[in-house]
Amino acid sequence: MTDASSIPALDLRALVVLAIGEKPDFSEGDKVRVLTRSPIGHYRVPLYLRGKTGVVQAVIHPMAVDNEEEAYGRNAGSKGFYYRVAFAMAEVWPGYIGSTNDGLRIEVFQTWLERV
Repeated sequence: MTDASSIPALDLRALVVLAIGEKPDFSEGDKVRVLTRSPIGHYRVPLYLRGKTGVVQAVIHPMAVDNEEEAYGRNAGSKGFYYRVAFAMAEVWPGYIGSTNDGLRIEVFQTWLERV
């Protein structure tokens, strides 16, 4: 009898074929800017990050509902990706005097990002 813990796990992600619109717009290492649009009401990106440039650290899987649109009841089930974006503190806060290694990491929905 084989011990189940000795069987290597199968990574099923390699077998998945993505449908149109399910491929992430950005990849790890891409330089991105947070858009500066100013919607009234429910928005999900802090004001201090608008217009700031960062680097995508990770694509968050699986795809998720756009909760900003969901808050207004306009979503109808459409999904997109969240991205973990890294920002240097000096980019976020001009005049920052801490270490150049200091940074901020935050998950941002794809509709708020543009490629730089």
